[in-house]
Amino acid sequence: MSLRVLFVYPNLKGMNMLPPSVGLLSAILKESGHTVDMFDTTYYEKLDGDHSEADSDQMKADKLMVRPFKMPKEILLKRTNVYEDFEKKVSDFHPDLLAVSATEDMFLLGIKLLKTIRRQTNILTILGGVFATFAPELVLSYPEIDLICRGEGEETLRILCDRLDKGQAYDDIPNLWIKKKDGSIKKNPLKMADMDANPLIDMSIFEEGRFYRPMGGKVWRMFPVETHRGCAYQCAYCNSPSQEELYRQEEGKSYLRRKSFENMRRELLFYKNDMQAEFFYFWADTFFSWKKGEFEEFCEMYEEVRVPFWCQTRIETVTRERLKKLKEIGCARMAYGIEHGNEKFRKEVLKRRVTNDAMIKNFKIANDVGIPFSVNNIMGFPDETYELAFDSIRLNRQIEAVDRNAYAFTPFAGTSLRRVCNSRGYLKETDIVHSILVNGSLLDMPQFPKEKINGLIRTFNMYVKFPQARWGEIKKAEEDTPEGNKIYAELKQEYMERFWKLTDNFEEAA
Repeated sequence: MSLRVLFVYPNLKGMNMLPPSVGLLSAILKESGHTVDMFDTTYYEKLDGDHSEADSDQMKADKLMVRPFKMPKEILLKRTNVYEDFEKKVSDFHPDLLAVSATEDMFLLGIKLLKTIRRQTNILTILGGVFATFAPELVLSYPEIDLICRGEGEETLRILCDRLDKGQAYDDIPNLWIKKKDGSIKKNPLKMADMDANPLIDMSIFEEGRFYRPMGGKVWRMFPVETHRGCAYQCAYCNSPSQEELYRQEEGKSYLRRKSFENMRRELLFYKNDMQAEFFYFWADTFFSWKKGEFEEFCEMYEEVRVPFWCQTRIETVTRERLKKLKEIGCARMAYGIEHGNEKFRKEVLKRRVTNDAMIKNFKIANDVGIPFSVNNIMGFPDETYELAFDSIRLNRQIEAVDRNAYAFTPFAGTSLRRVCNSRGYLKETDIVHSILVNGSLLDMPQFPKEKINGLIRTFNMYVKFPQARWGEIKKAEEDTPEGNKIYAELKQEYMERFWKLTDNFEEAA
């Protein structure tokens, strides 16, 4: 006998890389002899309701955040009904456990999937991920969810499946919270996983199309590689500080740690040799979170791999020597977070203590070294104003980035700014954030209404790249009206012709 586990991954079309956590958990369960399958909504052409026409990549291209690209033949869009397909998958596979992995903005899509089969059968269902970790009671208030994994799931899910397979009790498993019949919750303590005890990710669980992702106008056979878990910084819009606090309180340990170089090397060579990787995506909040001597050790290890890669880091961690070394070993693209252009607001509200002068200086170093980079910005923070948001535009005008992103602030559970939003009355404790790519800003503030936030986001790159003398014209394009949309379409076409060389080589992009 073996337990039959169906992973459920609710996701928008084109959004996110393949989920490495699901591949890792699949490998762990298969090592224990269990049978695993997956239902992934990523390449459904249409969902319904709030996500009807959602296409993450296309939405970013429409806002000039990424270059247009051609989907490879390996990516086949599904034109069938996602809910009927899910019912059929459950009926054919006969799972004993449904394991849902969902971010907060995809949670309600996951619930909608579960509702389609809950009417027919009552399969034990567990939800894992950051949302389950920071809003466990809210998640368990939904009748479709029986259990949540709070924190890391490697050992938790393995032990749970082993116990279920043997008909044994599972109410004492670390990280597991269990909803009882009377509505009460059994809360087990937190326990950290050993990253170096993990097997290689199970790639057989994913469809072939999940191995391809766009980067700079070209689609690559790309694989995510985890180097670190956690982050040493205290950004108010991120839940990493809360994760660090959670583990220090309950286990007395820092959540921030890295995978051993031996295991990194094993994983990288597997992707290169067995999976024919063309590009790596290093999965770390801050890539330069190395202790003394570790960056040099990483570079020496990577000399053997020599596959182009992307990573992200904070601009204040950059040095000329580090960037030159990264370029030598194959770094083809990087990303940096600016988040906001006003120094005082960034320091006091976002807890980002770096000056604009320091950013500009280090971005010039990045330009000198020659690794193409994108920069990330956020608009619509609580207490921000339309005028204050223009400081981000002005700072970006001083930076020679290949691409720029501007996203609406998302008040995820577990972030300190979510608590600010609740205290200001912008959101309720029970509100669940939806996809900002579909609906735009979640906050509708008196001093910065959501239509102003959304309009500024869609014209952000125009404000940055066009001369300031044309800002009056661009302001008209902020408006979601027939006239505004006509002006926007004309400006967008001009932008693409002037500032993008639409080739297959992103390094040639302006």
